[in-house]
Amino acid sequence: MRLVRTDSHNEDFIALVKELDTYLAIADGEDHAFYDQFNKLDHIKNVVVAYKSHIPVGCGAIKKYDSRSVEIKRMYTQPAYRGNGIASLILKELEKWSAELLFERCILETGSRQEEAIALYKKSNYEIIENYGQYTGIANSYCFEKKL
Repeated sequence: MRLVRTDSHNEDFIALVKELDTYLAIADGEDHAFYDQFNKLDHIKNVVVAYKSHIPVGCGAIKKYDSRSVEIKRMYTQPAYRGNGIASLILKELEKWSAELLFERCILETGSRQEEAIALYKKSNYEIIENYGQYTGIANSYCFEKKL
């Protein structure tokens, strides 16, 4: 497994995000348009892509939220590669990069239907917090935080 730090212009990242958006359009159902508006790539600068035998199999990104926080975005592992710890490796690399950039915490939002994501974040010592920003009052959103 090879993790590559890159940016949102990376073609492999863009392809993986297209797969993620297709998956989320089904999983989120009628709520997809609401969530999709907050997942555009133009504000994302820091991206990690995971490669297995030169094949891009997963990704994740961080986006500055405020002076001390980054938001974890666009976490995805292709279905055929799930269950192998790839998402955990990507998440750890994003946390490491965030700390190197002198951020103090990572925050994130995931949907209530994303059971695998919720399990990943709990296993990775993220704590459920009150919904923040655009997710305030959204019943299907779970927000998490991890201090670095």
